[in-house]
Amino acid sequence: MTQTDTELVNAVRSGRREAYDELVRRHVSRIRAGCWSRVGRRGPVDDLVQETFLRGFRAIESLADPEKFGRWLYGIAVRVCLDWLKSKERSQVSFGSLSAEKNPEAFLGGRPRLDLEEDEQNRRILDGVEALPEIHREVIILYYYKKRSYKEMSAMLEISPAGINARLGKARAMLRESLARVIEP
Repeated sequence: MTQTDTELVNAVRSGRREAYDELVRRHVSRIRAGCWSRVGRRGPVDDLVQETFLRGFRAIESLADPEKFGRWLYGIAVRVCLDWLKSKERSQVSFGSLSAEKNPEAFLGGRPRLDLEEDEQNRRILDGVEALPEIHREVIILYYYKKRSYKEMSAMLEISPAGINARLGKARAMLRESLARVIEP
């Protein structure tokens, strides 16, 4: 018999730590997709997901409505990502500034750049996905990268399968349009 999120939250509150493992399994895909949609593929997504679940565990007593655990945890993930983005902005150094000549090639020791033409299409697609608005980026990531069904995404995002279909359709159209602008005829 599958326990509800409410039952699992109450079990965690009563000291059963293994119940939190089940909550993690249920919500990790949505949290990972949400973090990825905010910080991009180059960010430390796994670290942010772990930090989200750690903060959730520490603050589970403050959850007013255990039935809304998923939504509450997603809010924590948003704050974790925003904290990371703010700290990244403060500590970011341009690549060119690493060498005395302010030249990236000089920092690399004069080595020629690698020819990554075979990866260019994948990079363009991923850049296009990252440029999508969050609600569209999230469904693209869940559907194409995490291989989630409409039914699974509907449960994770708490919207109808028709809403998932509409978001995916809009996301695909936006992605096609943005890629058409960058791909040479």
